[in-house]
Amino acid sequence: MNITFEELREIKHKLPTGSVARIAQELNIQEQTVRNFFGAHKYEDGDIIDSHVQPGPHGGIVHLEDTSILEAAMRIISETEAELNAE
Repeated sequence: MNITFEELREIKHKLPTGSVARIAQELNIQEQTVRNFFGAHKYEDGDIIDSHVQPGPHGGIVHLEDTSILEAAMRIISETEAELNAE
């Protein structure tokens, strides 16, 4: 899957507090691995995610081999929006 780096960061910023820990727990990975997926570069404390960044507009194109973190993030955003709309 391809996504711009800017879009990936927008998704990260939409996540409610605690989402990084929730995603890490659900996927049984380190929290730093989730942060690295969204653009952090602290690899000594988290795994490198299977992604490749191609230079270009909007921060470049990120090719994701594994979309499980992105899918979990999108699910959390949808749940949060549904809860806000129900109020």
